[in-house]
Amino acid sequence: MAPAPGPQTLRVRNTAAVTMEVELVDPATGTVFGELEGVGSGTTRSLPVSLAGGAYALRCAPEDGTPFLGPAVRISGGAQRPGPAVVPVTYADLLEPLRKYHAYVADGLTALAGQTAQLTRTVHSGDRAAAERAWLTAHLTYERLGAAYDAFGDADGAINGTTAGLAGGVPDPGFTGFHRLENGLWHNEILSALEPVATRLDADVQDLRAGFGDTQIDQNDLGLRAHEIMENTLQFELTGRTDYGSGSTLATAQANVTGTRAVLDVLRPLLTTRFSGLEDLDAWLDRTERDLRAGQGKALTALDRARREKINADVAELTERLAPIAAIAEPRRIS
Repeated sequence: MAPAPGPQTLRVRNTAAVTMEVELVDPATGTVFGELEGVGSGTTRSLPVSLAGGAYALRCAPEDGTPFLGPAVRISGGAQRPGPAVVPVTYADLLEPLRKYHAYVADGLTALAGQTAQLTRTVHSGDRAAAERAWLTAHLTYERLGAAYDAFGDADGAINGTTAGLAGGVPDPGFTGFHRLENGLWHNEILSALEPVATRLDADVQDLRAGFGDTQIDQNDLGLRAHEIMENTLQFELTGRTDYGSGSTLATAQANVTGTRAVLDVLRPLLTTRFSGLEDLDAWLDRTERDLRAGQGKALTALDRARREKINADVAELTERLAPIAAIAEPRRIS
């Protein structure tokens, strides 16, 4: 019986001795219409797809092996190709975006190193108001580097960690960095007691900057973090969970939007021909940034209910619209 167009479920069985990644593709262009990851040896998995007229084939990528293409099957009928579908992004395609993003982060760390040095000087000077201003400047710079956090490793926890998971809470020796200093500055802790906190923060930033030149950003992180930056904003910033006294979570959320734009900017040459929702996504970025800017200088708790609900809705919708980027920009082995 000839295959028919329309929604259906393919049953894919792996008869090989190794785990496979399986994709349903257009054999001529490589466009992917559906995929299964981690299909184990001897197992059968279901792949829901919607098929229209055209040629299809299964591309199988064995673990530590060379991908290969199965025989093509042509389907007649069906007015349009199914969606979503995307031409694969290869590891080679991501080399230039990764290079540009690495340079963006390196520049950001250079600026940050100067700012934490200044922050330390203001804490040592005993000028609390100046220290608070210097803290906000430096913290927002760090928050704009969102897609690189995994590459920072343990340094991220030391620089921007919270009390989550620390048995001792704020006094816990493991609580360091920006938020420990924020808690002390805005809760009137004696500045001389905060000098070691500021000094360590600066030292951690200087070490991170010095070592970043040899650090590799994972190819998967760009697309994935484009979505996760705003997801974390919704979960942590807009709930006030990361506010240790400064009331700056709205400013942080705006810095996160800037960080998301930086990721999209380097991926844009790949997304332009692969993501039909890019124009709408740009519009939602503009809308979200505009509404966050309207609350600039205010604490989250100072917003009226309507304004807070609007910002929450903006960020939630933006997060959803960013979700496809991870799958589109995921590097795939095609040969």
